[in-house]
Amino acid sequence: MRRRILLSTAVLALLVSSCVADTTVGSDGPVASVSPTSTSVTTTASVAVTITTVITTASTSPLVGSPIDFGPRSGDVIAVIGVPHDDALNLRAAPGPTQDILDTIDPVYEGLVAQGETWEMPTAFWVKVDYEGTIGWVHMGFIAYLGHTDDATATVVADLGGNPAADSMEELGVLVAMTFASVDPPSDIVMTVGPTTGDLAEVTYDVIGLGDDSVRGARIHVIAEPTSDGFGLKSVDVTALCGRAVTPEGLCV
Repeated sequence: MRRRILLSTAVLALLVSSCVADTTVGSDGPVASVSPTSTSVTTTASVAVTITTVITTASTSPLVGSPIDFGPRSGDVIAVIGVPHDDALNLRAAPGPTQDILDTIDPVYEGLVAQGETWEMPTAFWVKVDYEGTIGWVHMGFIAYLGHTDDATATVVADLGGNPAADSMEELGVLVAMTFASVDPPSDIVMTVGPTTGDLAEVTYDVIGLGDDSVRGARIHVIAEPTSDGFGLKSVDVTALCGRAVTPEGLCV
């Protein structure tokens, strides 16, 4: 049995547009979120930072907070997560969303090298990384270790009560991604690779915020077969997004 979802044009437009962060300055904080009990999308507003400590640095903005013994170890390889497909992650000269931008990083870049330094601010942690030879700082909410990738097609079909189909790859991707999201806390569902169509169609979503500091989320790669009236699911690959570390076997620890 194929299960088809029906979304209005207005809802679909909201879904697609709300998955886009600021394409001018890049991502530094929470982005679009989708409740697993609804197909509507809401955006998360930025939280104002209370300045508790000010230290003069070479950057143009004051530095808030202090170093902390926490986060990725020096030499660990980490990936970008939770950044919309048409946006980028900012690499900044110092910790904080007002510091100078050194570069922008692709939404699914997998080769950041941690430098073993983490900075704690009132509302966020920042991690020092090497991005292709440039040393800078990124928001910790947008990085994770990539764990093992599994074929989750059978699980998705069972959860949805049949093989799903939808009018668009965006709709099908959200439908599949919602089977991995949590209600409490509500997960963020972000399109990190936009849809492509050929003999097969593909799209990728990150599901972030599962309430587990070991497993931060999952990267959902959806492959579908084009049909006369939409797209029918062919397969789903799921990669674990680990918060603390990953074993040689790809398990989150």
